[in-house]
Amino acid sequence: MVEALRGLGYSTATALADIVDNSIAAKASEVRINFHWVDSKSRIECLDNGQGMNAGELDRAMRLGERSPLEERAASDLGRFGLGLKTASFSQCRRLTVATVQETDLNILRWDLDYLANAQDGGWHLLEGAHPGSEIFLESLSTIGSGTLVVWEVLDRIVTPGSTVQDFLDVADVVEEHLGMVFHRFLEGARPKLRIILNGQPVKPWDPFMEGHPGKPFNPPIYPHPTIRGIEAECHVLPHKDMMNEVDYHRMAGPEGWTAQQGFYVYRNERLLVPGSWLGLGAGRSWTKDEAHRLARIRIDIPNSADSDWKIDIRKSTARPPVYLKDWLTRLAEVTRARARRAFAHRGSPQLIGNKQIIDAWRVQRLAKGIRYRIDDSHPAVRAVLDDAGNLLPQIKAMLRVIEETVPVQKIWIDTAENRDTPETGFTNAPVSEILEVMTVMYRNLIEKKGYSSELAKEQLRRTAPFHTHIGLISALPDSFEE
Repeated sequence: MVEALRGLGYSTATALADIVDNSIAAKASEVRINFHWVDSKSRIECLDNGQGMNAGELDRAMRLGERSPLEERAASDLGRFGLGLKTASFSQCRRLTVATVQETDLNILRWDLDYLANAQDGGWHLLEGAHPGSEIFLESLSTIGSGTLVVWEVLDRIVTPGSTVQDFLDVADVVEEHLGMVFHRFLEGARPKLRIILNGQPVKPWDPFMEGHPGKPFNPPIYPHPTIRGIEAECHVLPHKDMMNEVDYHRMAGPEGWTAQQGFYVYRNERLLVPGSWLGLGAGRSWTKDEAHRLARIRIDIPNSADSDWKIDIRKSTARPPVYLKDWLTRLAEVTRARARRAFAHRGSPQLIGNKQIIDAWRVQRLAKGIRYRIDDSHPAVRAVLDDAGNLLPQIKAMLRVIEETVPVQKIWIDTAENRDTPETGFTNAPVSEILEVMTVMYRNLIEKKGYSSELAKEQLRRTAPFHTHIGLISALPDSFEE
């Protein structure tokens, strides 16, 4: 049975997150995780400064399924099945030792899967004390007044034949990213609730929502569920790449990358369970993760009393929303996805100046069997040409129609998906002289042909794509032109 439990699907990162859950439940303010490389004798240690356990509590903690998942838990409890410590550890190692100090009372128990496999009576032998020769690994307990040390030895799922120290350190890097994401709400702030030290370095929190970033097109309020207490949502749209520096852009991609990290983020007692998923929701068919909605991230907070309704698994890494929440979640997601799509398509630039809509050169024509993209003949640049076309008007209209009918939509979409970014538009990276050349033609036409004052002409440019993102250049235009 124990060998079968090893296949529950934990990664090293999710397994260590389960260990940290126990430390939080024990009111620890600091957790120290160390990866010790000694080839096939490598080990991982996790030491917290929590309240520790007495002999009876340790015995219960080391038994599989000691508590029923149907029991009512404290509101702050991060556990549910009474299996996390054991199954998480067994998934990574064959020898689990837990040593705990409470009021100077030291207690040590261990599971050794090789001992169980070779036991003649087939009994469940929970052993006392450290493995012979491993006593030295428990010395760190002497530096704390109370707390618990978890030691993983015989790391057969981590250190496999051919593994190197670099492979081991790469696992530690993945663990660091994962813990910074899962426990970011515990790690944030000037006075965080928790510090996690991994190989001597503090784990930095990864905030999926970029709270307070000036480039965000939408900073949401908290939406409590209208009838169910304890369930809240925040619908975030992240800044487009053009609104971030290079460091922020790479950091905010998250462990799995921008596209994979979109969707709902489900938290229970501030601990992240689901790091980005559309939860099988969608109008008609389930939404998939695509480039157009990569900026959408929705935070959902649920109480641990809802574990059964959300079908939380033992690894605390998957959740499925109950039927009674699906309509509410779908409505929130539809609005957020629409906002994210606009922010992505327009490269994060505002589409309203004051209460006036930006004048775009393209418009979407929605048909019964799909959509078409049409050149908007009310755009000042297009209108100016049409008004002065004279006998060329039919030819110009034919040219515009050919352009409309040959927009390489599929190629643009493929290039966008492959490059993980929208193609450059809006004079991105164009020389200032090139932008001014086109802008000046538009500006002169508004003044000399349309009779605008210089101020009205500048105001028109400020809300006309693609000039609306170059406000400084518009302000520097002259008030008059020499003959």
